[in-house]
Amino acid sequence: MKWITSLLLIALLSLAAELYLPFWSVALISFGVVAAIPQTSWKAFLCGFAALFLLWSCLAFYMDAQNNQILSSRVSLLFLKIKSPILLVLVTGFLGGIVGGMGALSASFLRSPETQG
Repeated sequence: MKWITSLLLIALLSLAAELYLPFWSVALISFGVVAAIPQTSWKAFLCGFAALFLLWSCLAFYMDAQNNQILSSRVSLLFLKIKSPILLVLVTGFLGGIVGGMGALSASFLRSPETQG
């Protein structure tokens, strides 16, 4: 139950923060949520990773669908050397997941081993 609550809190607060703050603010939000709701290191990383992977993938897919995949096909051709907008959306989600996971993992390492639950 703590994991699902943390996942939803990270996703919703990150969505709100991305409207006004830079992209790395999601790491601070992941850090804060996991510091407030303690978890083991693996659960914390997976929670931060899953929340941001889903959020960034959904946002990238939504923005991509609005312009008929014109920009994402060209960017994927430039960076990935193949014309695959869906792969670019997944790479975007993966990068967001790594940022969120590392923020959450940092918060779990901040706690002493006897308070890890």
